[in-house]
This record gives sequence, C-alpha cells and structure tokens, in this order.
Amino acid sequence: MASCLQILLALKKYLIIVLVPLLALPLPLAVPTKEARCGYVIIVMALFWCTEALPLAVTALLPVLLFPMMNIMDSATVCQEYLKDSNMLFIGGLLMAVAIENWNLHKRVALRVLLITGVRPALLLTGFMAVTAFLSMWISNTATTAMMVPIAQAVLDQLHQSELESSTAGQASGNTNKAFELQEASTNAETSKEKEEQGSSHVLTVDEDRNTNEQLKEEKHKKLCKGMSLSICYSASIGGIATLTGTTPNLVLQGQVVQLFPDNGNVINFASWFSFAFPTMIVLLFLAWMWLQILYLGFDFRKNFGCATNASAKEREKQAYNIIKEESRKLGSMTFPEIAVLILFILLVLLWFTRDPGFIPGWATVLFNKNDTSYVTDATVAIFVSILLFIIPSGYPKRDNQQMGTSRFRAPPALLDWKVVHQKMPWNIVFLLGGGFALAEGSQQSGLSTWLGSKLTPLEHIPPPAIAFVLCLLVATFTECASNVATTTLFLPILASMAEAICVNPLYVMLPCTISASLAFMLPVATPPNAIVFSYGQLKVIDMAKAGFVLNILGVLTITLAINTWASPLFQLQTFPSWANKSGTC
Repeated sequence: MASCLQILLALKKYLIIVLVPLLALPLPLAVPTKEARCGYVIIVMALFWCTEALPLAVTALLPVLLFPMMNIMDSATVCQEYLKDSNMLFIGGLLMAVAIENWNLHKRVALRVLLITGVRPALLLTGFMAVTAFLSMWISNTATTAMMVPIAQAVLDQLHQSELESSTAGQASGNTNKAFELQEASTNAETSKEKEEQGSSHVLTVDEDRNTNEQLKEEKHKKLCKGMSLSICYSASIGGIATLTGTTPNLVLQGQVVQLFPDNGNVINFASWFSFAFPTMIVLLFLAWMWLQILYLGFDFRKNFGCATNASAKEREKQAYNIIKEESRKLGSMTFPEIAVLILFILLVLLWFTRDPGFIPGWATVLFNKNDTSYVTDATVAIFVSILLFIIPSGYPKRDNQQMGTSRFRAPPALLDWKVVHQKMPWNIVFLLGGGFALAEGSQQSGLSTWLGSKLTPLEHIPPPAIAFVLCLLVATFTECASNVATTTLFLPILASMAEAICVNPLYVMLPCTISASLAFMLPVATPPNAIVFSYGQLKVIDMAKAGFVLNILGVLTITLAINTWASPLFQLQTFPSWANKSGTC
C-alpha cells in the first residue's frame, strides 16, 4: 500500500496532466457552446498553473493548440496575442535591467545607500529595505534578492562575531580576577571549608551566567537574521508594484485594459501608474518595516536606533560598517560603462515620465501623435533605449600587441551583447504574458466574458468598496499558491466583465487586485524572493507565515485606502467611463 502511494506521488505531475483534461471534458460535451469550450480551456490552464504540472510558459502556449481546435479563434489571431505592445515594454525594461546587472551598477547603489544609513539594527533594516525596494522597481525581484541577501549575511555575521569576541574578552578578564581571588583565599590558613564551598558555587554561578548570556546573544542574532531575511524578500515584492515594469502583473493589467477596452485613451501608462502605485508602495513599505521591527527587534526603539549604545557596541557596529566599506572599495571608482548605463537609465525614466504626463501635453503628443492616435507608447521608448545599449561602446579602442611585434587596434564591445541577454533574459515570462492576452481575447470572442458579467449583476447591490476589499483578499490568498502572473491573467478578465455588468469603473477593481497579486508574503513557494531567503536555512515556514499573514492584511488595507483616496481623482474612479460602456446599458 505504501509503495503504491509512493508511486502515485512520484507520478503526480503526469497524472495531473492526463486526468485534469479528462475530468473537465464533460463541460464542453454537456454544454456544446463556445462559452463552455472557452471555459474548459481556462479551467485546464488554471489547474495546470496552480499545480505547475507543466512549466508555466508551456501551459501559456495551450491557447495556440486548443482555441483553433475548438473553433474559438483561428490560429493566426491567437498567435498575434503573444507579442503585443506590453510584451515589448517588458522586453525593453528587462534589457535595461540586464545591462544594470551586467555592469554591477545595482551593487554600487546598494552599498552606497547602506554606507549612508549605517548598521544600527533599525537603521540597517531601513537601509536594506529601502535599497531592495528601489532596485526591484527597475530590475527583477529575484535578481535584487539574490544580490542583497549575501551582503546582509556578511554584515550580520560580522556584527555577531564582533559581539562574541568582545563578550569573550570581558569574560576572560573577569575569570582572571576570580581565579586570583580564589588563589589568595586558598593560601590563607584561616579559610574555612564553608568559604571554599561558597567560592566553588560562585564559579558555577559565573559559568551559568556566561552560558545564559551566550544563549541570549545567539537568540538575538537569530531573530535579527530572520527579520533581515524577511525584510529583503518582502521589500523586493513591495518595491516591484511601484513601476509599470517593476513586476509582470502590472504589465498584464496594462495589456488587458488595452485589449478589453481599446478606446481607453491610454489610461494606464508609466506616469499614471507611478502616481498611483508609488505612494502605495511607500505606505506599505513603512508598515512592513514597523511590523518586522516590532516582531524581531522589539519595542525598544531607542535601543534599536542606537541611542543607548555603549563603547563596545559602537566598536561592533564600526567593524560591521567596515565590511560594507570594504565591499564598496573593491568596486573602485565608477567606470565608463557604469556611467553610460546610468545615463541611459535616467534617460529612459525621464522619457517615460514626460511622454504623456496627463496634466500637460507630453513630447510624444506634440511630436508624433496625430488625430488622437498614440503612435509612440512606453514600449517604443523602452526599445529605443535598449537598442542604444547595443550601439554605445563600453570603452575606448585599445592597442592589442601581437607576438611578432606588430600591434592593432581592437574595438571595445558594446554596453550589452546578445550572449549576456540570452543568459539572463527570462523568456518564459514573455510567453506567460502572451498566454494571458490570448485567454482574455478568447473569453471576449467566445462570449464567456459577457456571460460571466450577466451572472454577476446581483453584486450591484453591494457597495463598491466592500467588493474591492473582498476581491483583494481573495486574490492575495490565491497568489500564495499560484504564480502572480497566472493569478492576474485569470482574474482580470472576469473582474472587467463584472465591473461592466454592475456599472462600476473597471479600474476600481482591476487596479487593487493587480497589486494584491504581489502580496505573496506567507509561503516560501509563493514567489522566488521568498524561496531565495528561505534557502539560507535561517527561516522556518511558520516564521514566514506568521510575519506574512499580518503583512497580507496590512497590504489589503493599504490598497483599499489607496483606491478610495489618491487613486480616485487620478483615474476618475467614481464615474463609469464611456470607454467601458461597450454594451450601452450603463
């Protein structure tokens, strides 16, 4: 019996791949409509994404196979969904991120900020969280976490080692004095047996105190390590929500809005998203910092900020600070490639912000857009700067000496070459995005979106803030056990149909649910940053679950606050827009 169970567990992925399509097959057979056939594809893909029986990107390719076979969409139309404007924006943003990583610019920024914040516990936590969140706004959350955790580990190990050394030195001095006193007492002829017993018991008490002290310090170090590890992975997830290219669900939202509501007037662009998501990120990051400080550093804020430290503590902090200083020194002064990449990065951000800021005409509106048609998008800007990375050289021509005494000039490589891109570019995400867009288009063309919307009309009697809050909780829970991209891909088309049916601005539910998909804080498998910090062996699942549960609640409350305050005038969320009124019923 046990062996049969082991065989089933070993083959579970293959069983899921075979059984899921078979068990869901009665749906299109019993209800022979386009809507049912599209629902069948969505159910199969959702279960494959949740169980990861197939790689996520492979599951995303299923519409190319199933939609034409089920007469939902023709193959040419399906394939066009896999390389849309949002995919090109993603590729352009990632190429810039790869260049930043390739020339170690992100490490220089991280170490520079840590040198400014210092190494006192609360400030160290602040420094690591701020750096991680900022970097994950522009490069992948996984790469940011993978870089920051070893730096944090080195600093914490140095703090702990210095503390142990200072403690050992103090104890050695104390033991020498005790031994001298005991020797002096033993040479005294009038010393009684009772005094000897008292002396030996005193030595035992000293040893016990020393062991207790060491245990307390070890426990304190473990708690600090746990808090720092969680702060890095949580900051990486929180920081990604601030920019449109920071994490993939944001791009899924932009693509879905463009696809489902073609006349939306470019409502979701880099500038408008940043105006909404950046304040949300700051509030959530501050709440995460407060919660982790209370959980792992305690309520003594004066001590945490180093206001009551003694000389030995300051010496320990100095040694840990020197670790960061040494790492920064190893990088040397900024090289030409780093300066060039930094300038291109700043140029990219400025072009994104000024393309169509909303309150004034942007450069794209003045120079390129004609007849209310946006010819230039954020993707155009991203690809423009990315191409410059392959053109601008990384240095000056050098004279290459040959063996025969001759020499020749050698051209320097460009800031970025395709070999590096091939190694570091996560192409699977491009397919994952495309699969989501194909699903949304299939739902639209099959009539499934309209059918779902009609079934959700009873929700119009519930206040919109309550609907948004419950949906955020649902998405935040679902994303703990499924990819955040898969979560947004599955939920957003349904939410858009629901909003249209109950005459609520679609962005009122789509925006908060997109950010909620990034609130994967409770489980190591929920997101790659969580898995990276968990692999270092300092955390247990219960540690992450305990800290993450409260942070999930704080995240949902923050998003609910954001959507009902500063986001409301920004996106006109209290009115039902004409571009969403496709059916003409609202």
